[in-house]
Amino acid sequence: MNEPAQNSPAYVVLGAAGGIGAETCRRLSAAGARLLLAGRPSDRLTALGEELGAPTHPLDATRTEEVEAAFKAAVDSFGPIAGAANFVGSLLLKPAHLTTDEEWDSVVATNLRSAFATVRAAAKTMRRSGGSVVLISSAAAQHGFANHEAIAAAKAGVNGLVLSAAATYAPYGLRFNGVAPGLTKTPLTESIWSKETSAAASLDLHAAGRLGEAGDVASAVVWLLDPPNNWITGEILAVDGGLARIRPTKRLGSN
Repeated sequence: MNEPAQNSPAYVVLGAAGGIGAETCRRLSAAGARLLLAGRPSDRLTALGEELGAPTHPLDATRTEEVEAAFKAAVDSFGPIAGAANFVGSLLLKPAHLTTDEEWDSVVATNLRSAFATVRAAAKTMRRSGGSVVLISSAAAQHGFANHEAIAAAKAGVNGLVLSAAATYAPYGLRFNGVAPGLTKTPLTESIWSKETSAAASLDLHAAGRLGEAGDVASAVVWLLDPPNNWITGEILAVDGGLARIRPTKRLGSN
């Protein structure tokens, strides 16, 4: 593997060892980027760091001071950073009346507090140099799906956070965007797509005729991080096979 050039863009990736996070890191690394891989301590995080020759930074992304420490570590290692992406998330499929306070708090902390921590750390670190920050939303924040109350509320909060942060920090050249996937085949969602019944039901809702792959979402994140795309901010990009906005119909005949 070639060493990244000292003037190549540097990024902080939170939740780097997850399915979409790891694929994004591989694509950024292949393009020559320098990366700080942050996430909960795990063998997967260590292995990814060794694979890409990138430093790892174990943290709990629901703790804002730990996220800020990761950004500081990146600046100490690389100098000004070009962007950040937060893939930290969880999935809870339960109706509201069966969701406990502890489950609600966990969903909000993992999905929304970690996103806010990323925005705050990026704003403190990147206001002078500008750059791009990408957060992960969900199709569930844009369309009503049964039994998604907690995760839909948290991801809708991410959407609002993107819009407000984009407005606040636009004068600093600091962009904020979100990517809203449909059902994507990662370890986090394996309990859905690995079962024939639930996979078939989900597939019927995706007009594109297939479930998402990690690379589908990763390519959108990499594109939003890329400095030449610096006229895009405040967007929630649906990468969902049409799930949130299109109701599929059967294939038409050839006549």
